[in-house]
Amino acid sequence: MSNATQSVAAARINSLLDANSFVEIGQAVTARTTDFNMTEKKAPSDGVITGYGVIDGSLVYVYSQDASVLNGTVGEMHAKKIAKIYDLALKVGAPVIGLVDCAGLRLQEATDALEAFGEIYLKQTLASGVIPQITAVFGTCGGGMAVVPALTDFTFVEEKKGRLFVNTPNALEGNRVEKCDSASAQFQSEETGLVDGIGTEEEILGQIRTLVSMLPENNEDNDSFKECTDDLNRVCDDIAGCTGDTAIALSRIADNGEFFETKAAYGQDVVTGFLRLNGATVGAVANRSESYDADGNKTEVSDGTLSSRGARKAADFVKFCDAFEIPVLTLTNVTGFKATLCNEKMMAKSVGEMVHAFASATVPKVNVVIGKAYGTAYVAMNSKSVGADMVYAWDTAEIGMMDASLAAKIMYEGADASTLNEKAAEYKELQNGIASAAARGYVDTVIKAEDTRKYVIGAFEMLFTKREDRPSKKHGTV
Repeated sequence: MSNATQSVAAARINSLLDANSFVEIGQAVTARTTDFNMTEKKAPSDGVITGYGVIDGSLVYVYSQDASVLNGTVGEMHAKKIAKIYDLALKVGAPVIGLVDCAGLRLQEATDALEAFGEIYLKQTLASGVIPQITAVFGTCGGGMAVVPALTDFTFVEEKKGRLFVNTPNALEGNRVEKCDSASAQFQSEETGLVDGIGTEEEILGQIRTLVSMLPENNEDNDSFKECTDDLNRVCDDIAGCTGDTAIALSRIADNGEFFETKAAYGQDVVTGFLRLNGATVGAVANRSESYDADGNKTEVSDGTLSSRGARKAADFVKFCDAFEIPVLTLTNVTGFKATLCNEKMMAKSVGEMVHAFASATVPKVNVVIGKAYGTAYVAMNSKSVGADMVYAWDTAEIGMMDASLAAKIMYEGADASTLNEKAAEYKELQNGIASAAARGYVDTVIKAEDTRKYVIGAFEMLFTKREDRPSKKHGTV
């Protein structure tokens, strides 16, 4: 039973966790400093409630900053309380969830606060890849505190009151809040690649509960399965029409149609998220050329290419999946790399990170080519050549260097239209046809779109005991 006072911070914890499951740790902790009349100021729990509880029966550790106590500022003991629950979480192998509402470091404690705050960074780094870490920003998260969500795996920001920044917008030369509110939830969600979702406080807490239910408790958890009540051989009749918005396609494949998308507003040409297949959690990466809102209205259309943001998004997601032994499914439908000056600045670096993530991941990896798969962009999307264990392709798919008509124009420059059409058709059959790739072993099985679910389930079941050794090294450098 919780001993926490019924502050906003405590209410958030109680809304997040199963009823009556929270146990507070360190309720009596207060600040040690006496400078600047600190002894006269009341600071219950030193401005942060810490403890543990359960979500759908699974143990989690949680801290919730109380903005009503010294504006939620981080002092020495405040930081040490957070570090303490990280120590416990690492010992038992359970996720840590941080509910942030903080006005920054406590000026009255100066170096004591700084040193203790650094301990949080260290604990987060040690926990990375060992236990899942989730941050929700409900108020201010600025300065050094903004590094905290950057060191966690998933971040959510309240859409109206949430503020996430290193430097406030008005501190940026030539900028004003009214021009570009770089601290807003929308900006952080769309532009930085840090935020997985925004919404109301209630929506965010619900998203965290859903996410926790899909994730393993730690990197050695082999028991994160749920009973599957969906037909393993279910035919996905309408999936062929979902090649544009692959978030919809993934929901068609998933058990009971449940797909949890991450970073939906960032790098929208790539979809990342989690689904269950036969009760087991699988991480998904897919190309996307269309986006729809909740009402089914088309909101975004792209040219089917891969952007630098999309590549970076995919890389980060695959790294997480590999760290926690979560199998990876990819749906490939890409025509090349996005050709803009903005993308070119980071394209090679971002694609390199994505290739490295796919190639170095030792978890089961299954790729389904659902549309066009052209050039190096196809190779980077978890192709057989960079380590996919099984590659399926729809019977309508194409795999090749480039679009057949463009290839014909290059090879037969100056030829008339009739000749170009003839040569394009020939090139499509000989080089871009799925039969050609299958004949060379680049595709393991050609399947019908509606049979995708049963094939990928079968592949992951076959790969369940996969073991793969890699060259001994401390870590990669990409």
